[in-house]
Amino acid sequence: MSHSILKHTIEDDIKSRARVLIVDDDPDITLTFKFGLEKNGFAVTVFNDPLKALSEFRAGLYDVILLDVKMPRMNGFELSKEIIKIDDNPMMCYITSFVVYYESLKEIFPAAKVCCFIKKPIEIDKLVDKIVEVLNGSKGSFN
Repeated sequence: MSHSILKHTIEDDIKSRARVLIVDDDPDITLTFKFGLEKNGFAVTVFNDPLKALSEFRAGLYDVILLDVKMPRMNGFELSKEIIKIDDNPMMCYITSFVVYYESLKEIFPAAKVCCFIKKPIEIDKLVDKIVEVLNGSKGSFN
């Protein structure tokens, strides 16, 4: 079996079992991400309200969590802080349309467990690649 076929098979296996939670206050973003990720084999749950997402969150239910940085009522970092109280080992990626300065954010939100930052807009294939990287344990920083 060639390396590319083996890699493709492993990535397909990861995607077919991966459960992704997306929390973003923009319904267009969550719908687009959900459709694109499901088309690529992921199981996806979306919320447009961070407080509703938190109230329904259960430990161990998701493999990767994508959180919008800027949301009303509770931003992505505040939400992640609350999620960590329920599940202390989630893999979280933060979605933003702003320039992100990683070191500054670590000072402001020291408890945030950051696997990656995803800059909007992003093409679905690049989002899929980023999630597969995170699931494979390769922590990326920005796309």
